[in-house]
Amino acid sequence: MPQHPSTLADRIEDLLPQTQCTKCGYPACRPYAEAIATGEANYNQCPPGGAEGIARLAQLLGKPVIPLNPINGVERPRPVAVIDEALCIGCTLCIQACPVDAIVGAAKQMHTVVAELCTGCDLCVAPCPVDCIAMVDVTPGKTGWDAWTQQQADAARRHHDLHTARLQREKAENDARLAAKAAAKLQEVQSQETATPEELAEKERKRAIIQAAIERARLKKEQQEKS
Repeated sequence: MPQHPSTLADRIEDLLPQTQCTKCGYPACRPYAEAIATGEANYNQCPPGGAEGIARLAQLLGKPVIPLNPINGVERPRPVAVIDEALCIGCTLCIQACPVDAIVGAAKQMHTVVAELCTGCDLCVAPCPVDCIAMVDVTPGKTGWDAWTQQQADAARRHHDLHTARLQREKAENDARLAAKAAAKLQEVQSQETATPEELAEKERKRAIIQAAIERARLKKEQQEKS
């Protein structure tokens, strides 16, 4: 039997298009839904949902239909990001900005947008240092929910959840690496404090051998370049 949302924030979130564009003034659709539920935010701050989105929220909340707040933007056809491959320098800033991992590529390599995943959020445009990203309308004449299906919204929510989980996992892994590095450094310092003069002398001898080898390699490279 299907599970029904148990909170007002859940029901509000289900009525949002899940573009994760932040135009509402919140970092994602879920925080905006929670803000509406608590009365912190108004229900007319979502440009991608447009007039239809406001009407849906108004019906849920038992409130009148009001115009979209122009401060948050305008209702428009759904756009998709397109990267000019000839101009892309592979900086990865657009990849970092995308809330649904719709951009693929690697550092110093050309990036591309997976159109089926793009929510048209615009967040990749501003960080691009070479202005190689254009937002192209793909639903001319159709705006708001007329340009966006519930299936697309559900998929966008899943991709955003996966994106968020990935970022959290990478942060945890990075924190673990830093902690391990700090622990190793502390252990090294502690071992040096308890080392005998003979052990310290042996460590210094090995360090000197390695440094000398590095210096010989550097000099050899310089000689080769001169010849």
